[in-house]
Amino acid sequence: MRIGLLTEGGYPYVSGEAGLWCERLVRGLEQHEFDVYALSRSEREEAEGWVPLPPQVGRVRTAPLWETVDDGIVHGRRARRRFAESYGELAMALCTGAPGDPSAGLSGDPGARLSGDPGAQLGGGRGYGPGGESAEASEDRSALEADRFASALYGLAELARDEGGLPAALRSETAVRALERACRAPGAHRSAREARVPDLLTVAARLERALRPLSLDWYEDDDLGSVDLCHATSGGTAALPGLLARHFCDIPLLVTEYGVRLRTHYLTEPDSSPAIRALLAAFHGRLAAETYRRAAVITPGNTHARRWQERCGADRAKLRTVHPGMDATPFAEAGEFPECADPQTLVWVGRVEPAKDLVSLLHAFAEIRRAETAARLRIVGTPSGPEGAAYLAHCKGLAAQLFPDEADGPHAVGRNPVSFEEIGGPELPSRADAYAAGALVVLSSVVEGFPSGLVEAMFCGRATVSTDVGAVVEAIGGTGLVVPPRNPRALAEACVALLRDPERRERLGAAARARALELFTVEQNVAAFHGIYLEILSRTPVRRVVLDDTGEPLPFGVPAEAHVPGRWSDPVARVAARGGAGEPRNGPPGWATDGPVRATAPVPAPEGAAR
Repeated sequence: MRIGLLTEGGYPYVSGEAGLWCERLVRGLEQHEFDVYALSRSEREEAEGWVPLPPQVGRVRTAPLWETVDDGIVHGRRARRRFAESYGELAMALCTGAPGDPSAGLSGDPGARLSGDPGAQLGGGRGYGPGGESAEASEDRSALEADRFASALYGLAELARDEGGLPAALRSETAVRALERACRAPGAHRSAREARVPDLLTVAARLERALRPLSLDWYEDDDLGSVDLCHATSGGTAALPGLLARHFCDIPLLVTEYGVRLRTHYLTEPDSSPAIRALLAAFHGRLAAETYRRAAVITPGNTHARRWQERCGADRAKLRTVHPGMDATPFAEAGEFPECADPQTLVWVGRVEPAKDLVSLLHAFAEIRRAETAARLRIVGTPSGPEGAAYLAHCKGLAAQLFPDEADGPHAVGRNPVSFEEIGGPELPSRADAYAAGALVVLSSVVEGFPSGLVEAMFCGRATVSTDVGAVVEAIGGTGLVVPPRNPRALAEACVALLRDPERRERLGAAARARALELFTVEQNVAAFHGIYLEILSRTPVRRVVLDDTGEPLPFGVPAEAHVPGRWSDPVARVAARGGAGEPRNGPPGWATDGPVRATAPVPAPEGAAR
């Protein structure tokens, strides 16, 4: 089958966030063809180039989200009127969502955003709306707003297709005025009513970037219209081409999310004004709800993401949890010889940023040192951007204050029990060497999605002590200790317990390695997606014309048995994509160029009937 792989800031770019698991998926499913449709987020990402592509990748199409596009299109009066109507409806849908409706996204409690609880972050549970409105009435109103958003979105998409694009229109004064009218309209939420002109300009610019896929020429019969299945590797803007391929060409859509875009918005917009946060959260929530409604199958990467998806309107019957696949090979040696680790060393490995809460880890280690004076802590990682670099400098200063250099005697050189290191040096050439350096791996984060670092530690057979955030409990199961976040004392007590009990530490490490090899390998991930692809296509009409050796169409040309190895799967037929080479762009396939065949004889009209 032919898969249209939809990415944003990921595969096939070298520095893409989700590039690694996508590359493993594409290389693992060599029996399928892949067409990659990639949205890039920055000029640097494009400059760094692509990863080497396997032969099963037939085509790559890219579009930038980071640069301002001047399409030079001048819209006529009718097109401007259509745009004003559709964009105005979209703006109204963002401003008038029902309170407590997850797709409205207008809850604004900053403390709840970091808790990881989708119910707290999305406005509470079901009950009564404003003025004593019943839950049923609130749900009906929410459904009407969702339909309004979808109608406006597809109206803009059809206009973009007819006119050749909408980038300039989405940045125009018409768009800003439509947002302003929606924010001032009766029924708009308080956060929306408080929006000022700078807020509206910012929101319009962000919406233009998010809606840029509407203006792409990817939705013809010889592009996304020729694939059997669209697989969006994340929600949000990456899934929008899949929504449009389904709308224009009826291509089934599979959505994979290892992090929910609405949750990401809550975590990455703390400094914006309430109006900007509210309107953008409403957009991401509405888009997520529409994506989940139209998708054939949704594959969250963990139970934490699954709860967010359900809260955003995903149908439980469509959900299939598929854990991310990770390569266990580099960690095999460390996992087979866990006794080589220093029994008094704790290791933290990751990206240095405030969300990792290394400050709490350092305070916890101060208590650990009071109980176990020989303990050492190795912090291994590089800072994430300027904020991460500043945070790393702060942590080094704190470590110097908490742990003055120690020396064995008056004439010896002192050594700090906490070291800050990076992978790639002579002592730690790889991540496996970093995990192997200690008997205990610690995670102190206050925000976490799927803890891939913990899984790597599990591959190495290391016992872990982690904070209860994100999908940590789901990943480690009962193979490690879990403590509340921002609680240095609890973190210290758990670490001391394992440092003093090497037998328990060894049992937990062995169990962790067995669990990781069972659940989180590349092989299980690839096998799961292969099965889901077949499941979706088994319920979807074949969109490609199958021809025999004489060029005639074969009825039932792609039976289910064709996917099962055996004598019936011999290549006796060739497949021609509708709209493929040698055929008109929007015309019928080659075999359909003969004169039409009348299915039934015409029925004469009765006397007196209008002609």
